[in-house]
Amino acid sequence: MPEPLSVLIHGAGWVSSQHIAAFEANPNTRVVAICSRTKDGAERRARECGLSGVGIYDSLTEALRHPGVDIVSICTPQHLHAANVIEAARAGKHLVIEKPAANTRDELALMREAVRKSGVKTIVSFVLRWNPLFRMLKAMGADGAFGTPYYVEADYLSHNGSWWSGWHDARTVEKGVSALLVGGCHAVDALRWFAVSGEFEAARPVEVYAVSGGCRKGLTREYNPILNAWTEGAPPMEYDGLEVVIVRFANGAVGKVTVNADCIMPYAFPIRIFGDRGTVFDNRVWSHKFPGQNDWVELPAIRPDSSDVRHHPFQGELDHFVECVLSGVESHCNLEDAALSHEIVFAALESERTGRPIAITREA
Repeated sequence: MPEPLSVLIHGAGWVSSQHIAAFEANPNTRVVAICSRTKDGAERRARECGLSGVGIYDSLTEALRHPGVDIVSICTPQHLHAANVIEAARAGKHLVIEKPAANTRDELALMREAVRKSGVKTIVSFVLRWNPLFRMLKAMGADGAFGTPYYVEADYLSHNGSWWSGWHDARTVEKGVSALLVGGCHAVDALRWFAVSGEFEAARPVEVYAVSGGCRKGLTREYNPILNAWTEGAPPMEYDGLEVVIVRFANGAVGKVTVNADCIMPYAFPIRIFGDRGTVFDNRVWSHKFPGQNDWVELPAIRPDSSDVRHHPFQGELDHFVECVLSGVESHCNLEDAALSHEIVFAALESERTGRPIAITREA
């Protein structure tokens, strides 16, 4: 049996625990090193995940020299992703990139250039593509259950705040950019995923129009949806908490995304798919495949109904990526594909500033 692929985890925050667990559970990979802003942080993450004998680093440059590293998982805060990805790609390492992959179009272009030159494999963690309900709906769509999609909706409803360890950076315009980029990009990617019927295909956007608003920007009173409680004196969110985005796709489908970081409610991720032969409301289906149907058919699948990273299907995502690396094939969610989901976000921000629709004409 060949030696397992060696993995370096860069970033020791909340999500890194799930990357470590998934790689350790895959028989073809092993975590050999952890890098963080401090060695204490890297050591703590190793200890919490039951790892021993792994390399501990506080410098990515040094960590990339760890013997035999094949894959680097980028789990750092989003404003660091571009520099991290470029350095690791130039070192010839395959890459798992947490979302969002980049904060600007320019960063994204430089990352893509580095990956193309190096020829490494990539995956961006739009991890909901591996959610059981998502997988079931995509398989049914590919089988014609809904016909041709003509309108889709996906909403990200999450009162992000200081209950989340990444909030200190993510709440700022400089490092988080917008609610749509910080978390709503999951819904943007879901929109692309369901706007086309192919089981492993995502739709290409051609035009975006967006507006923003809400009630929370700049306030220091904060709601905690986990405890259902309010606190005073929280660091304020620097951007609008509500963004509504309309997307037109190359195949003629239209989509709508709402990201709402102001909502006073538990986390929710509603999905709607309207096709010419069926409809989806979350996990409920109405389809020509069920002749005589007189009520919604409820799918018994795990839904994307939690913001807890332990609920997210990282095992499925990373097992898929390992197979891509071993087989020498590209993931359907590689950096090139994920760039189109990011282009929707960047076009939405431009539309909010200018008040006009924005065409997406960039090379994919």
